[in-house]
Amino acid sequence: MTPFIRLHPQDDVLIARAQLVGGTAVENVQVRGLIPPGHKVATRAIAAGQPVRRYNQIIGFASQPIAPGEHVHTHNLVMGDFERDYAFGADAKPEAARRQATFQGIRRADGRVATRNYIGILSSVNCSATAARAIADHFSRQTNPGALADFPNVDGVVALTHGTGCGMDTEGLGMRILERTLAGYATHANFWGVLVVGLGCEANQINAWLAHSSLREGETLRVFNIQDTGGTRKTVERGIALVKEMLPQANRVKREPCGAEHITIGLQCGGSDGYSGISANPALGAAVDLLVAHGGTAILSETPEIYGAEHLLTRRAVKREVGEKLIERIRWWEHYTRVNEGEMNNNPSPGNKAGGLTTILEKSLGAVAKGGTTNLQAVYEYAEPVTAHGFVYMDTPGYDPVSATGQVAGGANMICFTTGRGSAYGCAPSPSLKLATNTALWQRQEEDMDINCGEIIDGKASIQEMGERIFRLVLATASGERSKSEQHGYGQNEFVPWQVGAVM
Repeated sequence: MTPFIRLHPQDDVLIARAQLVGGTAVENVQVRGLIPPGHKVATRAIAAGQPVRRYNQIIGFASQPIAPGEHVHTHNLVMGDFERDYAFGADAKPEAARRQATFQGIRRADGRVATRNYIGILSSVNCSATAARAIADHFSRQTNPGALADFPNVDGVVALTHGTGCGMDTEGLGMRILERTLAGYATHANFWGVLVVGLGCEANQINAWLAHSSLREGETLRVFNIQDTGGTRKTVERGIALVKEMLPQANRVKREPCGAEHITIGLQCGGSDGYSGISANPALGAAVDLLVAHGGTAILSETPEIYGAEHLLTRRAVKREVGEKLIERIRWWEHYTRVNEGEMNNNPSPGNKAGGLTTILEKSLGAVAKGGTTNLQAVYEYAEPVTAHGFVYMDTPGYDPVSATGQVAGGANMICFTTGRGSAYGCAPSPSLKLATNTALWQRQEEDMDINCGEIIDGKASIQEMGERIFRLVLATASGERSKSEQHGYGQNEFVPWQVGAVM
């Protein structure tokens, strides 16, 4: 293997497969100084102000002259404005013939299919979070192993609490988002039943939430608050009693063969590095293409992390209105960051940069690879119910817990999460698979990673081969095989609804 990776003949940079030392021959130039793994080396002279290309796309502009063989990174590459050709629908293609695959799913009475079978405890407001957690803790397999011993078909009782619900405009965007998010979880297929615990005087009144969400209390949805119940102890006791009533019914489920069209995956990348857009993200994209071919759904999100690459998605839109809705969300984000005295290029983290990514443009071009190559069917706002099948988009922040929370609220019954730096993450009630972008990470943090896409960098597997492996792992996990994050107990603390607007 060569010590570098060329992604496109027209690129101005190559990617180091391993650390390159000064004097190493890279195509027709010699490396100047040390180039860390995953970082970029210039293949030609680039004048100050000129665009720099990777994936044959602009990733930034030279802030100073760059010599052949020089390290290209934050010291000499910066953001800049450039025109994107949105070409709405130009690359949309006819639908392929439907393929068939099955997994062992849990079919609910209304026809929806679950990949897990939990009972959930939601809080309407931060003030009721402690009571909600105490209810769930009573059924913890770690601290009270006998509580669920008679209910082997129940995956657990989990508390999903949050830090908002009051101090906000009751009619504002933040409240609408919170209501949508809680409604999505309260009705999620992976929950047999849900308790919602409130305080009583909060802005997010439970009765108003029920009305706005067209929900009614019943056998699988119970609501109450601390003030009406008579205090914390009585609230916890009532919650435990209600869960005990639910458990026998929840345990009656059984897994049966279900078509892959019932799988909806939320696509995430976190702790990205210079290999993310070369290995794990395109491999996940290949798995997404397979899922879509089998009738399933994949949700791409993290709008700040498609910025500068959105034109690659609008070209795949099934109709112009779909592409235009995506651009509307991009413009919203430009305004949102500006009024908060930020910019879209604030997104790359120190870890992203240490791993070889320089600008949000470069990060985004790698991130969109998770979405595969099929048509863009629809664009949704945060936590809206996803009703379309195929490849879709949901507007979310780039911060992974917030983004995945919106996807699960929209109906994702699984998460696939690529990482190059080593994100540790889970997402109850939906299992989360972690895809390592490089072998060094896999060897260092294998206990958190479900599959090693670094084999692509090592020349041991192709993107398509890895995509097939990911798809098979998705089917196995949807059938009940536990992911690494589930084995570690991740999932309850990662419920983070998007909070926008003033905290009053």
